[in-house]
Amino acid sequence: MTTRGIRRKKSTLTELKIAVIGAPSVGKSALIVRFLTKRYIGEYDHQTENRYKHEAMVDGEPVLFEILDTCPKADDEYPNAAELVQWADGLLLVYSITDRKSFNYIRRAKSDLQSDTPVQLCANKVDMVHLRQVSRDEGEILAKDFECKFSEVSAADHVDQVADVFNELCKEVLASKRKSKQSLLERMLGGARPYSRGKSDSNLPKD
Repeated sequence: MTTRGIRRKKSTLTELKIAVIGAPSVGKSALIVRFLTKRYIGEYDHQTENRYKHEAMVDGEPVLFEILDTCPKADDEYPNAAELVQWADGLLLVYSITDRKSFNYIRRAKSDLQSDTPVQLCANKVDMVHLRQVSRDEGEILAKDFECKFSEVSAADHVDQVADVFNELCKEVLASKRKSKQSLLERMLGGARPYSRGKSDSNLPKD
């Protein structure tokens, strides 16, 4: 038995670029690693941004994720919005429910990221609800302002919920890409309708 027709060529993968944005120590890296490996690692000490690649099936479609883990050094340091928007197909905005400053960070960062790029808002660390500083209602209101989906998760405790966050953003990106392709096709066609022969054409005089 051969593997022809079973193993997919890499070129058939849909490639998606996701940028994960948030203040220091909100758990961006923990969320990404939980999604990639289903393992939880609580402590990270990286000083530069990291990129990860991961293959997954989303709604039966093979997808190659490239995930950018942004790494601000301080609460008042923001990513290069123009560069990020140009690179990323989707943006995952993360804050911690235990840190109001991280919530305000996302509010300010989003104001610099004005684009049609699909966005998802994620509140991390719901396992530390006893230290909550940001209510769920506030997160939902902010998501409504951003016109995006919202989730509260725990990188420490949740596996499926964290995967859902990335997969839902992936689905939104794919839908956006399909919509853009359809719009481009319509512009190329210019709304022209192909000629179809009518019944009366047969009665026209021949040359």
